[in-house]
Amino acid sequence: MSLFIWYGLWVIGLLVALSSFDDLFIDISAHARIIYRTRTIYKTAVRARSDTLPEFPERPIAILIPAWQECAVIGQMLQRLRSTLRYKNYQVFLGVYPNDPDTAIVARSQDPDGLWLHILSLDHPGPTSKGDCLNMLWHRISTGENYPEFHQFVLHDAEDLIHPDELKLFNFLADRSDMIQLPVIPLPCAYRNLVGGHYLDEFAESHQKDMVIREWFSGGVPSAGVGCAFSRQALQDVAHLNPDIGPFPQHSLTEDYELAMTLLGLGKRSIFVRIPDSSTRQALVATREYFPTHFMAAVRQKARWMVGIALQSWASQGWSANKATRYMQFRDRKTLITSLLTICGYGLVISYVLLFWVQAYGIVAAPQLRIPDGPLLMLLWLNLALLTNRAAHRAIYTTRLYGWRHGLLSVPRIIIGNFVNCAAAVRALRLYGAHRLLGKPLNWIKTDHKFPDAGLHE
Repeated sequence: MSLFIWYGLWVIGLLVALSSFDDLFIDISAHARIIYRTRTIYKTAVRARSDTLPEFPERPIAILIPAWQECAVIGQMLQRLRSTLRYKNYQVFLGVYPNDPDTAIVARSQDPDGLWLHILSLDHPGPTSKGDCLNMLWHRISTGENYPEFHQFVLHDAEDLIHPDELKLFNFLADRSDMIQLPVIPLPCAYRNLVGGHYLDEFAESHQKDMVIREWFSGGVPSAGVGCAFSRQALQDVAHLNPDIGPFPQHSLTEDYELAMTLLGLGKRSIFVRIPDSSTRQALVATREYFPTHFMAAVRQKARWMVGIALQSWASQGWSANKATRYMQFRDRKTLITSLLTICGYGLVISYVLLFWVQAYGIVAAPQLRIPDGPLLMLLWLNLALLTNRAAHRAIYTTRLYGWRHGLLSVPRIIIGNFVNCAAAVRALRLYGAHRLLGKPLNWIKTDHKFPDAGLHE
């Protein structure tokens, strides 16, 4: 037993250290980028803000919202969208299913005359996939005679809080990129809710650092599925590759990620835009929404992400020829392994402590346990230092968006997040294995949604 723990500490310790050095490299790169831009760009240029964007002719924009059983939130979402957007030349297209009439009924109450809201139904029952629903919207819009030739197509979910200047920003940047992604910022939950809180921490770090560095390195970013705008030409080019299906991958549980990677492979440009908004209490022009606050709900959602990003995309697209993009794909896909490794590491440390305690107090006969020394002790101290760095960065990024209380809580929430991610990895491997080996379909895995003025329906 002690020998098993000894070798386990070596193997897992080395793998965790390698992954941590990878994360450290991204941290160092982020700091280097900040220093470089501070000493060059921002010496002569003033950073743009949403309230200082120049006036630009409003080109038609289509907002696409795929929906399945969203009657509890879609009404409030559409009402807020209509009353707050500081942009006039847009139309909303809501994709629904024939076996979900309630969502369509609630949505129609927000625009009884169909002046700006178009509710389009698939010809088969749901749920299928978001890609399937979005492709239906794309084909109906493309063939519809009464619709204008939209310049951009913006994706959102039924629970999103859309920033008032979002479309104005998309329109301003439309000629600079084929895909524009804005930050996604989870709405804060109660301090005591550690599961919901770990989303705050992960998105705070990812959308303040990782996405920025990803664009800097590889020249493109993945789509988050919400708060993103695609040019008409980009979607047409992808649709030509699959004329019978459409631009959105129907087989994927993360059609947004796979579409963005396809665009990157076609040489299309995608950008991640972080524009401050000093005119309101909101720090950034971003999409805000609530995320799951219960353990199993979080596991189901993250398992869907892992299946789509780490497994389906790997199977369908392989590895990019571009080295920088291939490195980012590695970082996306390593999550499956590191999530399992972390919990295995917890188990080994707990086993070691228990065995040491049993041996020290002579409670039962136990094999002689070696105390880590030499290279192994150095490896453990190294991992502790890297973990401290990881926790410190997480706390800093969370504090920037949510204040010092959530910043401090981000440290213990790392443990909660690790357990959520491990359970999600196990579920993802099980679902994908059953799909590949037994042919079980991977359907739309529904996440119950909450709107700021509505109760949680689960």
